Amino acid sequence: MSQPTSVVATRRGSRQADFLQVAAELFAERGYGGTSIDDLGARLGVSGPAIYWHFASKEALLTSMLAGISDRLLEGGDRCLADAADPHRALRALVAWQVEFALEHPELITVHARDLAHVPMPERQRIRRTQRLYVERWVETLGGIAPEVPATVRRSAAHAAIGLINSTPHLGEELDRPERAELLGAMATAALYRALERAEPQGD
Repeated sequence: MSQPTSVVATRRGSRQADFLQVAAELFAERGYGGTSIDDLGARLGVSGPAIYWHFASKEALLTSMLAGISDRLLEGGDRCLADAADPHRALRALVAWQVEFALEHPELITVHARDLAHVPMPERQRIRRTQRLYVERWVETLGGIAPEVPATVRRSAAHAAIGLINSTPHLGEELDRPERAELLGAMATAALYRALERAEPQGD
């Protein structure tokens, strides 16, 4: 008796998620170029070519992974803004969301920073556009706090704060996760407010 389509689709989606997670770990450890299809299969206990049931190629797997990162961050950012009562709370929520993602997925942060160039056009352009939209959520939020500060300054401050948070893969294990989350959140928030305070107002 054949299984219901929904069950097959669920299992297929779960297996895709397994490949994506293992690929993220191996790409972070060895780099995209240093990881073969057989390496991915071996980590999962299957033959390397089994990947082709879920992705057309290793390149397609990387593309799906990095597009997924950008989409998830943007969706999370939109939730932060929708749920916040004012720009100050929205900023705290954005910082907390980025910290949560970075601590939960340090391997994805590493792969994104190092291997985006391996994603073919136009998929890479779409990922970049989604990234820019995410950063603009931060820029708009900072504008709600300090509208007199030029957008160029707010954008640079947002990039710097996100970069600070994304240093997660380099922090080591000296602090436990709650301590790292508190440290990253406090530093990013303080840096953003300090940038707004020091910025020259926009001209009339």
